[in-house]
Amino acid sequence: MIITRTPLRISFLGGGTDYPAWYREHPGAVLATTIDKYCYISCRRLPPFFKYKSRIVYSKTELINQLEEIEHPSVKGCLKFLNIHDGLEIHHDADLPARTGLGSSSAFTVGLLHALYALKGKMISKEQLCRDAIKVERHIIQENVGSQDQTLTSHGGFNHICFSGENTIEISPIILPSSRLKELHSHLMIIFTSFSRIASHIVVEQLQNISKKIKELQTMYEMVQEGINILNNQRDITDFGHLLHESWKLKKSLSSNISTPLIDEIYTVARKEGVIGGKLLGAGAGGFLLLFAKPEHHSQIKDKLAPLLHVPFEFESKGSQIIFYSPA
Repeated sequence: MIITRTPLRISFLGGGTDYPAWYREHPGAVLATTIDKYCYISCRRLPPFFKYKSRIVYSKTELINQLEEIEHPSVKGCLKFLNIHDGLEIHHDADLPARTGLGSSSAFTVGLLHALYALKGKMISKEQLCRDAIKVERHIIQENVGSQDQTLTSHGGFNHICFSGENTIEISPIILPSSRLKELHSHLMIIFTSFSRIASHIVVEQLQNISKKIKELQTMYEMVQEGINILNNQRDITDFGHLLHESWKLKKSLSSNISTPLIDEIYTVARKEGVIGGKLLGAGAGGFLLLFAKPEHHSQIKDKLAPLLHVPFEFESKGSQIIFYSPA
């Protein structure tokens, strides 16, 4: 039995510039962090005593005899990528719902690849884990995905990640005094909008519009460095919230699918209660809303947005880990 634990992530700035359709021609970057909410994957070889060869358990249970019968795209893609045809039992559990803007799809792929490599007796680097997950999602599953989620969930931590060329990814950890990191964290909230979406579908229009949105994406790219400067230079932390607000306005302009009237209404109500800035996490159209407000306003914001769920979180720094290893 192998069990992996892979963190989810929140992205502050630069989302949209991590798609190869953008960064093959222009530099891309994100400022983002992983959090202490996880995707858990358990994997073991299944003895040949059942009417089925493999059992795959997530929001549904698949009992299959051939790889091609598998419905879950990431499971099928990972097994194809590693050329695994043995009988397996794979279980997925998570702290938060899938398809909610926290990188859960990539966390699943990263965690499953990590488990399958370990089952084969191979301990791979975080860099290879990241790159393999990108290959599975982009080339085997053929989803419209960027490169930040696989990078973050593999490596973990609060990072400045730069993208360029065919697939050059450079990771620079954000090093801040603990007091400054706590100050940032104390201003953050994530609120569940109560509905999910498939990111790969949402982003289609955004990718089609890239050639028309060069100025906006270039500005979003530059905002990443501005965010880092705010954090590093001991400027008023609320400047970071104002930057999030400006970035969110730009992101909404990239595609008609990124926001909805309901999401706009939630954000407007939150702003009236003290929210300085914020954004939908992930591709948009649903999932979790990141809000930035002074700590003394958090209680009234939660009350006003009830019954929407507020989810407390902490930053995490370890990335995908094998937390149980017994391959026999």
